[in-house]
Amino acid sequence: MANTRALILFDLDGTLVDPAGTITGGISAALEHHGFPVPPDDALQAMIGPSLVHSLTATAGVPASRVPDVVATYRAGYLATGMSRSRPYPGMARCVEALLDGGATVAVATQKPEWLAEELLAVQGLRDLFSSVHGSPRDEAATAGGKTPIIRAALEHHGYEAGPAGRAIMVGDRRHDVEGAAANGLACVGVTWGFAAPGELEDAGAAAVVGSADALLEVLRGHL
Repeated sequence: MANTRALILFDLDGTLVDPAGTITGGISAALEHHGFPVPPDDALQAMIGPSLVHSLTATAGVPASRVPDVVATYRAGYLATGMSRSRPYPGMARCVEALLDGGATVAVATQKPEWLAEELLAVQGLRDLFSSVHGSPRDEAATAGGKTPIIRAALEHHGYEAGPAGRAIMVGDRRHDVEGAAANGLACVGVTWGFAAPGELEDAGAAAVVGSADALLEVLRGHL
């Protein structure tokens, strides 16, 4: 039997946690270290959220054979300083706590490697708020399907059906969050404090777009 409690799935970077420039800065440093040109700022911003492997090839033009080296350099810097410099967005911990108090199951669905998402949440003191964390495999080159399989894995883990009968909903800051949710029959609430370009979330079909944690909580409470 499908779980009938509300399941709220949260994206991580750009939704729960502000990377504070550590992602774009880290990508820039890794590209420069390996002799690749750094894309302009708007392109770097667009690289936050999707798979890093995909972004390095599609946006930064890194040959597939060189991607593992660039990723390794980026990850080393992120582990050394990036996680500690990141910060939860204002009001988001309180929002998640209120959802838990309201009886929801709350989990994370991110394209960040799952092990790294677990570490980031722990460093930021947020891990205990979430029933589970779902992300990309450790071998990032094996990532396929974008956000869709990650959301599906979260639904299956908690015994939820896709669509309204399962009472699950996604929260994210980029169009791939909206599209991955839709592919699983879920609505997605978009947040404006992340990395979406103007109109991106609306054009992707977000069920609602909010500009504060309080507004997000109000929308999600209607789903409980």
